[in-house]
Amino acid sequence: MNKLNVKNNETAIYGVGGLGEIGKNTYGVQFQDEIVLIDAGIKFPEEGQLGIDYVIPDYQFLVENQSKIKALVITHGHEDHIGGIPFILQSINVPVYAGPLALAMIKGKLEEHGMLKSTELHEINDKSVLKFKKTSVSFFRTTHSIPDTLGVAVHTPDGVIVETGDYKFDLTPVTNTPPDLQAMAKLGEEGVLCLMADSTNAEKPVWTKSERYVSDSVRKIFLRVHGRIIFATFASNLSRVMTAIDAAYKNGRKIAVFGRSMESAVVNGRALGYIKVPDSAFADASELKSLPADKVMILCTGSQGEQMAALSRIANGTHRQISIEPGDTVVLSSNPIPGNVLSVNRVLNELEEAGAHVIKGYENKIHTSGHGGQEEEKLMIRLMKPKFFVPVHGEYRMQKIHIGLAEQCGIPADHCFILKNGEVLALTKDTARLAGSFVAGDVFIDGNGVDSVNKNVIKDRQLLSEEGLVVVVATINLKDKEIQSGPDLLSRGFVYMRESGELLDQGRKLVFKTIRRTMDTQNADEKSIKKAIVNELSNFLFEKTERRPLILPMLIMNDNNK
Repeated sequence: MNKLNVKNNETAIYGVGGLGEIGKNTYGVQFQDEIVLIDAGIKFPEEGQLGIDYVIPDYQFLVENQSKIKALVITHGHEDHIGGIPFILQSINVPVYAGPLALAMIKGKLEEHGMLKSTELHEINDKSVLKFKKTSVSFFRTTHSIPDTLGVAVHTPDGVIVETGDYKFDLTPVTNTPPDLQAMAKLGEEGVLCLMADSTNAEKPVWTKSERYVSDSVRKIFLRVHGRIIFATFASNLSRVMTAIDAAYKNGRKIAVFGRSMESAVVNGRALGYIKVPDSAFADASELKSLPADKVMILCTGSQGEQMAALSRIANGTHRQISIEPGDTVVLSSNPIPGNVLSVNRVLNELEEAGAHVIKGYENKIHTSGHGGQEEEKLMIRLMKPKFFVPVHGEYRMQKIHIGLAEQCGIPADHCFILKNGEVLALTKDTARLAGSFVAGDVFIDGNGVDSVNKNVIKDRQLLSEEGLVVVVATINLKDKEIQSGPDLLSRGFVYMRESGELLDQGRKLVFKTIRRTMDTQNADEKSIKKAIVNELSNFLFEKTERRPLILPMLIMNDNNK
């Protein structure tokens, strides 16, 4: 239930997603009947969320307030900021504003969902201003691991709310468009009421290395390696993609691109002028065999060990067009995300076994983060000089450390707030207070269906994977209180039936007695019999095996015919 207490003279800020987590970034700034939404991202599934492709926020609060939503503004084109757009637009009708690269990526998503023609899209840049009756929105240029990144400033009668988006202070970016410190300082001088800032790297007491640092290291690798190079990175890290393509082209290597998302990234990067090499620099898969090994770079996805990505299939020998050859060098230009370490190690082992030489991430200076460390986070706070501070885009421990950094920069502790998704902070020129909350849960996406999987389904999938399944089949005549056939027990993933005959026979006898006993009760029906079977058999099997498989009773009710 939504319980909000925002006064008419207050500006409200909240997260529909993105608070206390990495992903699902979807933030709202509201003054009276005007809401500006910032980003609409997804989150990738956690371990145990079996069969889930990704997670989006519950948009019900936005649906209930859709008449107030004036704009959805996008900070940049990463999935945790734009991946939810097709789904949020199925729930609400709102114009979308984004920079050139993010807009190109959004158009691709909307086209896949058949929504491109029905969506109002606008291209913006760091000089754009959106004006509404009571509020307005301006932007400032930042740097990240993808071009066209923007910070957002929402101007309200109470003051300016700044949301940084993902950022680092890369003063020597490969795009040659450094962050606009002057614009940030100007906002700070004019007065920022509240800063909502990226907390991703709050645990790292560093200034994040520039992408140029990686570019120099990659260039040196291309100079010294004489065989074929297979370069794997995130397709979403367009700055790194630009670095690899530039190094290959300058060293006379043809570039072959594999992986759907990588192909899309290269197409968008070239169309917008970020990747500046001629058509002749690229080669199709069919051309590779005729080229000398030292004249080829294969650019592909799969740096996180994703099972279906190009690098994984190349490593395990299932790729239709590419296989590892003696003398190949694989450049893994990323660091494993914690949940992907085992998958990455599997791919590394397969590559080494196949005869490739592997060059990895930070240890070879070929990866750097797209998020600022503590020194950059403090610089952002000092530039903006906010009266109030809310750390966003991070798990709780990151948010907590970020607040400590804000206090070091002179912001009083009682002016700093760690919010949860759905919690509302109400602001005036001089005050800040918690003003209630709304429901802000998760919606699980399996394929392209919205809310096609709920938490109970995920729980069942996890139970199946860990404990297995026992199916109970019986035909009963409830009217005459007869068991006409069965019960039979079938085990899948629980115990091997040939070796567990005695256990299953005992279980069968228990189910027979349970059905007979339940049928004799006054209000017996199919539901009560199934419930009794599940309870009795589950307890019995746990007592015997210390495991609780999923029990699935399948009762054929045959009350008319014996």
